[in-house]
Amino acid sequence: MNKPSEEKKFIAAPSPTEQVVKPRRARVEDAVDPDSESASDKLERKRDYLEGFLAKKPENVSPAEPGGELHDAVIAALKEIYDPEIPVNIYDLGLIYGVEITEDADAMVTMTLTTPHCPVAESMPGEVELRAASVPGIRDAEVSLVWDPPWGPDKMTDEARLELGML
Repeated sequence: MNKPSEEKKFIAAPSPTEQVVKPRRARVEDAVDPDSESASDKLERKRDYLEGFLAKKPENVSPAEPGGELHDAVIAALKEIYDPEIPVNIYDLGLIYGVEITEDADAMVTMTLTTPHCPVAESMPGEVELRAASVPGIRDAEVSLVWDPPWGPDKMTDEARLELGML
C-alpha cells in the first residue's frame, strides 16, 4: 500500500475493457470561412487572443527591464499624457521611442514630437520628464528628444488608430 507522502509518478493506461473517448480531430471544413466572418467578428477574435497573450506577465524579470514593475509604471505614467491636438496619449501615439531604467533607478526616455513646429515642443519633454520622475521608485528622469527617425502615423498603436477612426 502507498504511504500518504508517496505520489504516483505515472499515469496508468486504461484497461482493455475500459472505453476510451478520443477527442474529435480538427478538419479543414471546421475552419472559419474568411468570407463568412465579418470584420468585427475577426477583430473580436484577434482581441480575445491578444488579451490572453498580453495578460501573461514575463517570469523572473527585473523591475527595471521591459515587463518589470518599475518599467511598466513609467509607461503607465506616460500614458496619462495626452497630445493637446489629438485625443490620444503620447505613448499610443508613438511619440515614445524607448524607456530605459538604469541600475540606479534613473528613467531614460527617448521621444519625438509629431513635428518640430508642434505647439508643445518646448513644454512636452519637460512634462514627460516630470511625469516619469514622479513614479515611485524612480530616482531621476531624463528625456532625450530626437527627430530621427521622424514620427509618422505608422508608429501609432492599433488602439490609437481605432480611436482616431483610422482602422
